[in-house]
Amino acid sequence: MGSGFSKMKKQRRLLEEQFSKMQTEMQNTEYTGVAGSNLVTVTLSGDRNMKSIKINPTCVDPTDVEGLEDLVITAFKNAYEKAEAASPVDPNLFG
Repeated sequence: MGSGFSKMKKQRRLLEEQFSKMQTEMQNTEYTGVAGSNLVTVTLSGDRNMKSIKINPTCVDPTDVEGLEDLVITAFKNAYEKAEAASPVDPNLFG
């Protein structure tokens, strides 16, 4: 019985190491979403945290703030969908 339990503990430790490695890889992977023919670019980490946002000054129109807001949302969704499609697991699953 002792060897079976020891084997299970070893397997658990190996799984935890694999999950930790996957989580680190996810965090280090970046996904870029774009909108408006690259007027707005959003970059997310694999765990869906926003790393950067770039806005082309030509699309900044004080009379059309809503249009810029829509581009930001679209670029974010685009990057998020790319991260989702590439991820084998939910990033919130492990903490």
